[in-house]
Amino acid sequence: MYKRLSRFVLALLLGLTVVLAGGNMQADAKTAQTSPWSVKLVSVQLIENNHVGNEWYTEASVNQKPIEVGESITLQNPKSIKLEAYAEEQDKVPDIGTASKTIQISSLSQKTSTIELKVTVTENRGRYSGQKAYWKFVYQISKK
Repeated sequence: MYKRLSRFVLALLLGLTVVLAGGNMQADAKTAQTSPWSVKLVSVQLIENNHVGNEWYTEASVNQKPIEVGESITLQNPKSIKLEAYAEEQDKVPDIGTASKTIQISSLSQKTSTIELKVTVTENRGRYSGQKAYWKFVYQISKK
């Protein structure tokens, strides 16, 4: 009888431990999703330019809000963060390149993550038609 009772108590304690540990893990995941997050545009850099042009315009956004290099945007309780990058070589017929990425908050495993978007702009006219320029937009996402 004592063996049966001790097995029951052991099983009960083991089950209670699993339930409590699982509850804490769920609470941690839920807290990560409901905390404020900060997104900073760290840099925008022209990496390579093969005769595409020299007059450029760039834009970046976080969840459709414009952001400049060095600025940060705080997002309250986001489920995801959408990063967008745009580069335009300005001539009579502009050459345009874009990139975007959506990051699910639940997929971020570190307090701070660095995300790079690469934008390719292709020359669309003239003797250099088909040549490419490459831009790199660097974002930093941090849990506050």
